[in-house]
Amino acid sequence: MDDDYRRLADRIADDIVAGRLRPGERLPPQRAFARRRGIAGSTAGRVYGELVRRGLVVGEVGRGTFVRAAPHAPAGRALAEPAVNTEVTAVNLELNYPSAPGQSELLAPALAPLLRPDVLTEALRPAPATGTAEARSAAAGLLATPGWRPDPDGVLFTGNARQSIAAALASLVRPGGRVGVEVLTYPLVKEIADRLGITLVPLAMDEDGLRPDALVAAHRTAPLSALYVQPTLHNPTSVTMRDMRKLELAGVVRDLGLPVVEDRIWSFLTEVGEPLAAHVPELAHVVDGLSKRVAPGLTVGFLVVPPDRAEAVASAVRSGGWSAGRFALEAGVRWVEDGTVARLVAAKRADAARRQRLLARELAAAGGAVRSDPNAYYAWWELPASWRADTFTAAAAAHGIAVTPGNAFAVGPQRVPDAVRLGLASAPEAELERALRTLAAIARRGRTAP
Repeated sequence: MDDDYRRLADRIADDIVAGRLRPGERLPPQRAFARRRGIAGSTAGRVYGELVRRGLVVGEVGRGTFVRAAPHAPAGRALAEPAVNTEVTAVNLELNYPSAPGQSELLAPALAPLLRPDVLTEALRPAPATGTAEARSAAAGLLATPGWRPDPDGVLFTGNARQSIAAALASLVRPGGRVGVEVLTYPLVKEIADRLGITLVPLAMDEDGLRPDALVAAHRTAPLSALYVQPTLHNPTSVTMRDMRKLELAGVVRDLGLPVVEDRIWSFLTEVGEPLAAHVPELAHVVDGLSKRVAPGLTVGFLVVPPDRAEAVASAVRSGGWSAGRFALEAGVRWVEDGTVARLVAAKRADAARRQRLLARELAAAGGAVRSDPNAYYAWWELPASWRADTFTAAAAAHGIAVTPGNAFAVGPQRVPDAVRLGLASAPEAELERALRTLAAIARRGRTAP
């Protein structure tokens, strides 16, 4: 029985090599695969793990498992790839965790006092969703903009921003409810919605972000329970709404009485405009966190809610097991108060700007349309007409580079452009430069799969 998963992996491997499963093709979700085969979910996980180990598929959290280019597929079956320089270290441009030079040295001093036995005992106790008065005040100051300062009484804490999204939606939407989202959205929101039994309704966008008329039309078709939106440095397109669009959207939201979950996780990179929450504080649930500002390993999620909703949302945080760790919360407060977070933000803004200049230089002649913001840590690349997103993703993987295909961000059956998102934050700068140069060569010389 222990060899069953290997035999199943062998069958899928045969299909890949024979061309019956093509490069870039997505395998079924593991649960669906298990149901079809009549096997346990754990066995399905071992099958997929074996395929990853053999280098036949690429699996990434939030988007699925995709077939890589088969090394010995028969002619005419596999992706025809361009002859480019393949001397590039494996680079993951799906991950997007920025790190500033000397970051650990900046973070360490605030942790030292927490390691004293008397302080550590208290820091290792459970933390409530409301944190402490000191933490709420520090978070309110950190998140404030020239046109908006959150009420500390409405600040809650979770383990990370993803958990803040989950808690906000769980508190606002019953299973079976409908939530409006941009037609391209953060992939993990789709996973959160699936777990909560929520239906996501895609809303059209333009060059200025979410279209208010699309929100009105969707709500008129069948009432929405909430709206999830990224008005600042939208992921993946990096669009930031202009103030006029925010005012228009705020007016529509107020007229509909529709709660809003506003994701501002990347907003620290820009000083453009104020949040949507400044215009509809009575409806806005603002999500943010320390993972991008500081580091992903010891982080805290922020959730700013209207004060009259604090208890309901705190209850959702508790029931979901999404509370922040007390140690991380204490460390985060110290980093905010001693200026460490501000210094890291300044360093990461400068780093993002350098990487955007690198992107513009390396992809200038690659073809297609690269859409980004000079302050963003990612770019949305609408590929040259000769490429499909799935085949380009597979070609990039064959050269040791992981990129995210556009359909990972798509909601519903709507066709999205043949595009990929490039995460610029995680790879060392020299590796990023080589990877971008290789991707540009693939784009220039490639052709679609037969």
